[in-house]
Amino acid sequence: MNPDIENPDELLEYLRKTERITNDEQPKVSVLQGGVSNKTVLLERETESWVIKQALPKLRVQVDWFSDPTRIHREALGLRYLSQFMPQHVPQFIFEDVDNHILAMSAVPEPHQNWKSVLLNGDIVQHHVKAFGELLGTLHRQAYERRTDFADSFADTTFFESLRLEPYYLYAASQVSEAATFLETLVEETRKQQTTLVHGDYSPKNILIYNNTFILLDYEVIHWGDPAFDVGFGMTHLLSKAHYLAEQRSTFLNAAWVFWKSYSRLVKDLSWSRGLEARAVRHTLACMLARVRGRSPLEYLNDEQRERQEKVVIALMSQPPLTFNDLTSELEKGFAS
Repeated sequence: MNPDIENPDELLEYLRKTERITNDEQPKVSVLQGGVSNKTVLLERETESWVIKQALPKLRVQVDWFSDPTRIHREALGLRYLSQFMPQHVPQFIFEDVDNHILAMSAVPEPHQNWKSVLLNGDIVQHHVKAFGELLGTLHRQAYERRTDFADSFADTTFFESLRLEPYYLYAASQVSEAATFLETLVEETRKQQTTLVHGDYSPKNILIYNNTFILLDYEVIHWGDPAFDVGFGMTHLLSKAHYLAEQRSTFLNAAWVFWKSYSRLVKDLSWSRGLEARAVRHTLACMLARVRGRSPLEYLNDEQRERQEKVVIALMSQPPLTFNDLTSELEKGFAS
C-alpha cells in the first residue's frame, strides 16, 4: 500500500491497516503548507498530535529538481540521534515506514510561531538570535564529542549532494559564470571536510518557537561534514532579510554578528575552529548567491533585490572578507547602493 498522505481517507486507512491508530479513531487531518520536498500533514488524535511526512521524488519548485525519497530515513536517523543530547529541541520520533518513505514525529504543541515568519514581520528579539547561534554550536560541539558513535552513521553525503551542493552551489555556478570558480572550489573543499554533524538546512523556517524554546525541524540532509556550511546557510537568511527590510537593516546586520558570536563561543576551543570563520564567510557568500540564482530562490526578494544581491556578492567573491565584521560592513554598503 502506497498511500497519498495528503488524502485524508487514504492516510487514515493506511494508519488503521498498519495498526498505528485504532479502527474506531477519527483523527483530524490537515495538510501543512510551505515545504517543497515532502508531503506533510498534521494528524490530531485525542491524546496527541503527529506530523507525518512523505518524501517526494521531484521537489515542488519551478525548475526540475529530483532527489531519492529514501532521504526521509536520514531524517528519522537524525531525530533519533539528536534526541540523545538535545531532546528539548527536537520533535519526538514516532515511526517510520521504509517501504513507503513515511516518517511520523510528535507535533509541536500550539501556540507556537515559525521564526521565519516572525523575522519577516521585522520582529527581531535579541535572545532569539543568541539562541539560534547557541543551538547550532551545541549541535556541532556535542556531535563532535560523540564522533566515535556518530561519524560512521552519518558518513553518507548523497542527500547533501542532491539537495544542497548541486541545486545551490553547482547550479548557481552554471548560471553565473563569474562565480563558477569560487563555487566549484568551495564545493571541492566542502567535500573534504569531515568534521562534525551538519544539519544542512539550518534556517529560520526550520525553527519553531514554543514556550520560548527553539524546536529544530527538517533533518533530511543531515550528515558528517563541514560545520561552516551550517553557519553560512543560517547567516544567509539573516543577511538576506537585512537586504529585504531596509528600514531594519542595521538591526539584522547586528543580529548576524550576535549569531556568529554566540555560536563561536561554544566551539572556539575545538581544534577545527581555526580558520572556521573565513570558511563560513565564503559559505555565506555562496549561499547568498545560490538563494537568488540557484534552484530554490528566496521568495520574498523581488527581481531588483535579487539582481543587487547577485552583484554585491560576486564583487566580494574576488577577495572574500576574512571575518563577519568585515562582511557585514561590505554588505551594508553594497545593499545601500
